[in-house]
Amino acid sequence: MTVKKKHRDRIAEAFADPDRITEALAKGVREALMKHKQAGNPIVIWRDGKIVVVKPEEIAVEN
Repeated sequence: MTVKKKHRDRIAEAFADPDRITEALAKGVREALMKHKQAGNPIVIWRDGKIVVVKPEEIAVEN
């Protein structure tokens, strides 16, 4: 089996499990929010049809 084939098989396996994808995305979001909060940088979100800037001290990070 070639390296490309192994790589494709692992990617196909990962995409076959939607829970695994959701978990990975949630982890990435948590990490990004924590980094913004720690660095003192605000985030921009969409809330009630409007763009809202959230101050670093107001960023909620779930574990």
